[in-house]
Amino acid sequence: MARGVAICAGILVEQTSLTQSPFAVLTLIVAPAVLTNATSVLALSTINRMLRTRDRMQELFRRYEAGEFNGPDEERLLGQVNRVEGQALLLLRALRFIYISLSAFASSALMTLVGAGLAQHQGATLFQAMSAIGLGLGFIAVGSLVFGCTNLLKATHISLANIREEAAVIREGQARRKLKSSGT
Repeated sequence: MARGVAICAGILVEQTSLTQSPFAVLTLIVAPAVLTNATSVLALSTINRMLRTRDRMQELFRRYEAGEFNGPDEERLLGQVNRVEGQALLLLRALRFIYISLSAFASSALMTLVGAGLAQHQGATLFQAMSAIGLGLGFIAVGSLVFGCTNLLKATHISLANIREEAAVIREGQARRKLKSSGT
């Protein structure tokens, strides 16, 4: 069998080492598998954030229905509605990128496994082609993960803006109460 060197999951690998040890194949699959698991956890937490954003919008809607959007707080509450909607859109975009990343990591692991399995029977050319596909999918996965995390960070900034605004309202209300109580 011809000796060859291939790039698989970003690692230079001698083809003969893959055919001699089943652990070599498992080693090539571990990185995408671990990243797939981590990306799955990120997807679950993003879904949770999306649901919490929905709950926040429902709370704002109840306040609107109760007439709290009339009067001095109307502009502030409308600002919060706009920010929560923007946050939901960013979370949805992040979730799309995370799902792309998740599927690309899983596909990368599968390509690596299939390529390593066929390398014994089909030779170095097929192994190198499958390795290139796996590596390409890995790049897509990492790029999508970066874009997804960037959107999560933007959504977090929006959430922080709402928190800061609500904290300022609470502080102002507390200061007015202290003035009233010290003036009586």
